[in-house]
Amino acid sequence: MGDTTDIKKGVAINHNNDIYVVTDFQFTNPGKGAAFTKVKMKSVATGKSIEITYKSGESVNTVYVNKQTMQYLYESNSLYSFMNKETYETIEANASVIGEDSKYLKEGLDVIAVVYEGNIIAIELPKKVQYKVVQAEPAVKGDTASGNVTKDVTLDNGMHVQVPIFIKEGEEVTVNTETGDYGGRVS
Repeated sequence: MGDTTDIKKGVAINHNNDIYVVTDFQFTNPGKGAAFTKVKMKSVATGKSIEITYKSGESVNTVYVNKQTMQYLYESNSLYSFMNKETYETIEANASVIGEDSKYLKEGLDVIAVVYEGNIIAIELPKKVQYKVVQAEPAVKGDTASGNVTKDVTLDNGMHVQVPIFIKEGEEVTVNTETGDYGGRVS
């Protein structure tokens, strides 16, 4: 048993005798009235998403889950394979479990897998992930004068990101997995 301060992305909660994983949350302190936390959760059993508002300090029935560092291997037929780096055991997770985080996955990436009863119910990505730029238009003289200081590039995982115009094809860049924004050039 916990309270609303224990709520964060990836936490498992027993709600109405069903296990849910927190996919997003927002704490609000309106100034007038009591503070509250809005929580978006996804059912482990059905995949159905719900949104609940908890009053600040309200009891929440958190469930014990095991968090393991796992390495992403590959995706096949909407199943994502991860390997436990200590036991070399492979566990698959359905695409509905991975959700929007799938766009950041690349072969060999270490993630924190949230495991409940032998199944991955959520993953936690590193804050920043390094990618190689595979396609980038060259900067054109006069671009900055027109106010155009960023350009769209394609990364080695197929994702498109806005980067500064000085980034060239073949360079390594980091991407913030919380916002999807360019995080810097790797030197």
